[in-house]
Amino acid sequence: MTDDPRLAAARYRAAHSDEAEDDEATAPTPPGSQAARAYSAADRAAVVETAIQQAIRRGEFDDLPGAGKPIPGLGETHDPDWWIRRKIETEQLTGLGPPALMLRVENAGLEARLDGLGHETDVREAVEDFNRRVIEARRQLLGGPPVVTPTRDVEAELAAWRGRREARAASIAEETDAAPPRRPWWRRPRG
Repeated sequence: MTDDPRLAAARYRAAHSDEAEDDEATAPTPPGSQAARAYSAADRAAVVETAIQQAIRRGEFDDLPGAGKPIPGLGETHDPDWWIRRKIETEQLTGLGPPALMLRVENAGLEARLDGLGHETDVREAVEDFNRRVIEARRQLLGGPPVVTPTRDVEAELAAWRGRREARAASIAEETDAAPPRRPWWRRPRG
């Protein structure tokens, strides 16, 4: 018994701490403990990683749409409304936006829309409806860009519509006069 008492105490502590660790390892961990959560999270991560690696080996990730292409929108500034903008682009939705901007767009294409109408009463109603919506948008205090779209004079628009209609009719008449009349198919010479 010539051993150093400090060495004997260290051996005793080491032997008993190994037994305590073995007891903790075999004892079931309570479900709410940190060790159980860490073990299950690590276990789940390992299972997911294994499944991904097996799918890669089977070739399930080959020929995916967008393979080799950059991810759209990656690296741009943060936009909290990115999802609605993408939905509008993919669905090609129109007619969405503040009234001031929608009226500007409609004002730019109003002549073309009026030219598609066939009667003066329809043209008059379309211009009056446009003017009513412009005035209503000016009265609204919803925010957004200011409404700078001018109202249209109904009589001036009708006169311009008549002038464009007569010009189209004259150009069509010139085209038909310049072209020789065609014979019906049953009177054409065979050959």
